Amino acid sequence: MKVAVVILNWNGKDLLEKFLPSVVKFSHEATIYLADNASTDTSVSYVSEFFPKVKIIQNKVNGGYAKGYNDALKNLSEDIFVLLNSDVEVTKNWLPPIISEFEKDASMVAAQPKILDYKNKDYFEYAGAAGGFIDKYGYPFCRGRIFDTVEKDEGQYNDVSEIFWASGACLFVKADAFWQAGALDEDYFAHQEEIDLCWRLQAKGGKILYVGTSKVYHVGGATLASLNPKKTFYNFRNSLLNLLKNASGTKAFTAIFIRMVLDAIAAFQFLAQGKPKHFFAVLKAHFSFYGFIPKFLQKRKKFASNLIYFSIKSIVFQYFIKNKKVFNEL
Repeated sequence: MKVAVVILNWNGKDLLEKFLPSVVKFSHEATIYLADNASTDTSVSYVSEFFPKVKIIQNKVNGGYAKGYNDALKNLSEDIFVLLNSDVEVTKNWLPPIISEFEKDASMVAAQPKILDYKNKDYFEYAGAAGGFIDKYGYPFCRGRIFDTVEKDEGQYNDVSEIFWASGACLFVKADAFWQAGALDEDYFAHQEEIDLCWRLQAKGGKILYVGTSKVYHVGGATLASLNPKKTFYNFRNSLLNLLKNASGTKAFTAIFIRMVLDAIAAFQFLAQGKPKHFFAVLKAHFSFYGFIPKFLQKRKKFASNLIYFSIKSIVFQYFIKNKKVFNEL
């Protein structure tokens, strides 16, 4: 199977200097592309000069993660796309284990490797860890990370396991399945669009795997820091959009209402913690969500499915009330 490793870049020369060498060194099985989102720094010329084998795709605008990748991927002919963040260090032999799984199972449409923290390499990284899930109310969590509790990697997730969503930091996806599912939803701009995509991929009968024998290290927050209110805005809004678009039946609207109540509690917690910008980010996220309701009700007609998307009803209850802090306790 032909593989395209595609790194989305926006003014990320410093990150490319640091992390592109590992990708070039350890990705002989793939063609490497830099998809540039209309950068104004010298990152494109830097890659052209020092990594001439890396192919450059120049997008006309900075459309964020979703549009950036959609624009970049549309002219590629490889069988598998690897959407790789520019702040990821890959390791020797990171591609073959996942490619092998694709070749063994025709129903497999997406995957992710083990994602560890570049700054603390014995621990999983927040954005993906050992594969993702969501609860009934749309809250994402991972094997290896629930809310702010991140597990140490002690080999507990060295397996191959079916998951609900694969991290957009290092997302393997079959090209034909990607386009058949409708590609990335550009209304999200950034954050949780991979959860939406994985939901749609599974609604069409696809399988998503975590492959623990492949390993990468992710900085996390390099393009948008975890303390940035914009990240709070996108995560809260897009999580609601995921439910509205993909969860079927009238119970979905009950789940959305309960989720919004929980969001309100979280917003006031931000205020109590002296984080007013995050409080207003949650409010802004809800008003933005209201504005998207008509458009997403139309998308709902096309994409909502009877897929059972959760096995944990409330990760908030499990974590904060029952004090279950790690995935294997759930």
